[in-house]
Amino acid sequence: MKIQTWLAGVTLIATVLLLPLQAGAQCETWVNSPQKEQAENAHVLYRGFIKQKDYQSAYPYWKQAYTLAPSADGRRSSHFSDGIDIYRWKYQNTDDPKLKESYADTIVMLYEQWVQCYPNEKAYALGLEVYDLFYNLRRPYEEVYQIAKRAVEEAGNQTQYTVFVPYATVAVYLFSKEKLSKEEARAIYERLHAIGEYNIANNKDWAQYYEQAMAAMDAAYEPISQLVFDCAYFKNKYLPMYEADPDNPEVYKEVYKYLVQGGCDKNDPIVREIYIKDSIRVMQEYMEKNPAFAANLLYQEGKYEEALAKYREAIEQETDPEKKAQYYFSMASIEFRKLKRYGAAREHARKAAALKDNWGQPYMLIGDMYAATSSSCGNEPWDHQIAVLAAIDKYAYAKAIDPSVAEEANSKIAKYRSFMPEKQEGFMRGIHEGTKVKVPCWIGETVTVRFK
Repeated sequence: MKIQTWLAGVTLIATVLLLPLQAGAQCETWVNSPQKEQAENAHVLYRGFIKQKDYQSAYPYWKQAYTLAPSADGRRSSHFSDGIDIYRWKYQNTDDPKLKESYADTIVMLYEQWVQCYPNEKAYALGLEVYDLFYNLRRPYEEVYQIAKRAVEEAGNQTQYTVFVPYATVAVYLFSKEKLSKEEARAIYERLHAIGEYNIANNKDWAQYYEQAMAAMDAAYEPISQLVFDCAYFKNKYLPMYEADPDNPEVYKEVYKYLVQGGCDKNDPIVREIYIKDSIRVMQEYMEKNPAFAANLLYQEGKYEEALAKYREAIEQETDPEKKAQYYFSMASIEFRKLKRYGAAREHARKAAALKDNWGQPYMLIGDMYAATSSSCGNEPWDHQIAVLAAIDKYAYAKAIDPSVAEEANSKIAKYRSFMPEKQEGFMRGIHEGTKVKVPCWIGETVTVRFK
């Protein structure tokens, strides 16, 4: 079956399954809409739940906002990206294969609408879609191939490094199934290699990730890298070595190299067996040597404890203070937002701040922790209110040292100002403005009382 024909069939099925979700024009906005207020209200409500990662509560409001105005106000693509997050959550939280297929089809449809309605975000959205289809949704390789091809065509040298392994893997697979010619498979490798080299030379912040992605891509392409040697000769010479010691990496690496260089078919059972065995070893070693990269992948898979362990390894190996700071900050974010370990999160945020001068983000994170736990701090409303003061203090300090966070800090300060203590409540306790008090609960900081 031709790839194009197969993909058209998937598109038709998705259209039939998801027709109720596409009630309106897919790029319609709420601008000038008679239901503008209703759409905006639904948007605000669901976004609040999204920020809390409460996808179940967010869904009905998102669906209403999406149905009334798929493209929101025409300036933000959040109805598509948030819808993808919601349906990915649904996909990951059901064991029903039919529901999984339906949710996956919905995600694919939302990505397609995203790139159609926001063409300036097409390259970014397609890059995310490749990762989702390959790692999270396990979509057919023919489908992943088509999206990966579009992603690279759109993004060029700005192609995300996370596209490399999926694109290379599906290309190798399709080549092995004779659905991709030698010329096409080679062109994909050369294009990705050129993109990787460009980013290693010109993209300092992400160079190491492109290096790692290229190494993994090379491992994926290894079975089809040589097609000119006589396979029978190398089999006769080297297979006895492998059969005598099949689990020795030094042996099977050498045997594999000669078999591939000898032109053995990539679908030959013994070559495939050695390839899979060595690929697993290479990936394991690669992850061990690059714990920060491994931590990032583990986080994306929802393996938070394992990600924290890898970040600890990265910190032990790293000598660059700013990179260490970033690793500590990543740990703090996981501990706070995913594991609710506020004390550990605050400790790591403080370590991150100590390693990088004038960096406001760690203090913003601590402020978020205080704000998130203020309503459970202490035994009465007064305690909750002074906990809010602690949060506001952190936001204020963050913007004082780091102008880049000023807008976000001001927004949060404005949001929580209404939760500050009432003057009457203070006077009842004999506490006046300017008095220093200690916040109860785990926060334990001393704040200067201000009233709203």
